[in-house]
Amino acid sequence: MDSNEVNKLLGGFLGTCFIVFSVGLVSDGLFASPAPEKPGFAIEAQEPTEGGAAAPAAAEKPIADLLAGASADAGAAIFKKCQACHSGEKGGPNKVGPDLWDIVDRPVAEHEGFAYSAGMKDFSKGGQEHWTYENINHFITSPKKFVKGTAMGFAGLPKEEDRANVIAYLRTLSDNPKPLPTPGAAADASAKPADASKPAEAAKPAAGAAPAAKPADGTAPAKPATPAPAQ
Repeated sequence: MDSNEVNKLLGGFLGTCFIVFSVGLVSDGLFASPAPEKPGFAIEAQEPTEGGAAAPAAAEKPIADLLAGASADAGAAIFKKCQACHSGEKGGPNKVGPDLWDIVDRPVAEHEGFAYSAGMKDFSKGGQEHWTYENINHFITSPKKFVKGTAMGFAGLPKEEDRANVIAYLRTLSDNPKPLPTPGAAADASAKPADASKPAEAAKPAAGAAPAAKPADGTAPAKPATPAPAQ
């Protein structure tokens, strides 16, 4: 290979390098995206605190207070959803669920002719448990949560107002509707009165108080005279 061919090869190699280098410079100039001096806005994500206490749940209102302002007419409209599985007539048939006539204060799992689930029978304690206003309220809030193993597939009524209205309507399904609970009765029952059978404790002298003074001659103080009995 003579020197001319070597020069050509070197020239071609250098030219190729020059072209590649030039293309790189031009690309950097065209597509460069310099970082701004100040960001437009910053997004700060707050890390959750491990072990932090959960927010307290809202206190549940007693059913007695809810029933005080409930509407049986509004409950009748909501009860239409229940009629696919329950009847509400006196002597009405059992459907997927038992007839709900006179349901308030009825013994649990004791309606004649209906085959109750094992979970409901366990909850009834042999008929000792009754469908009180409280039990109905808790049950229709979440049936499967309140009675483990119940066959009732209803998801429940999450709104307190809806539950109170339905219970107010169920109360009317009776020849003798049960009395409504007194609002605030649960709170009054929790306050126990003082036991009057226990005598009041005698007042004790304050700590460090001086004993009763003795007479100057050192004799014991005179005892009070005992009154003579009435004749």
